Amino acid sequence: MEYSIQHYLKQLGDSDKTNQYEAFLTIQKEIEEPVDWAYEVWGLFAEWLHDKDPHKRARGAQFLAGLAKSDSENRILDNFSSLCTVAEDEKFVTSRHALQSFWKIALGGDEQKKLVADYLSNRFYNAVNGVHPAMIRSDIIIGLRKLFDATQDEDIRNLGKQLIEAEDDAKQMKKLKANWK
Repeated sequence: MEYSIQHYLKQLGDSDKTNQYEAFLTIQKEIEEPVDWAYEVWGLFAEWLHDKDPHKRARGAQFLAGLAKSDSENRILDNFSSLCTVAEDEKFVTSRHALQSFWKIALGGDEQKKLVADYLSNRFYNAVNGVHPAMIRSDIIIGLRKLFDATQDEDIRNLGKQLIEAEDDAKQMKKLKANWK
């Protein structure tokens, strides 16, 4: 593993919040492209999905989602249910951060894309039963748009439009349409 990633992983535990945030942003930037060190940190991030610290749960979900494109062994499939659990975490901020990165899992392959599309679709329809449904639905539409932009997959475009049209509230539908642009 590259020294810099080891350094930034260590910095995530720093007491200085500025250092933590810098490390978080740097790791996020690194995993925008496939990396060869994914499996050196995979276990750590998978453990974080179950940590008592909500920040670690969110970071674990965000980092694993970002590493999906580097996951030639499809390990993400073994972690998928835990990622879903974090995306529905009792801490709303934790769940939201995980949900906002969820679309990246689909970049790992066709099976991942189907799982993500199914999960986001179900989550969209069931959002009315949870906290802040408009925010959740908005995050889902934005995530699907990012996934479409990354893949140009017409099935993803159709899913996004279908979900937007399923919104009963005209004002919310207008906002969702704006999020798709």
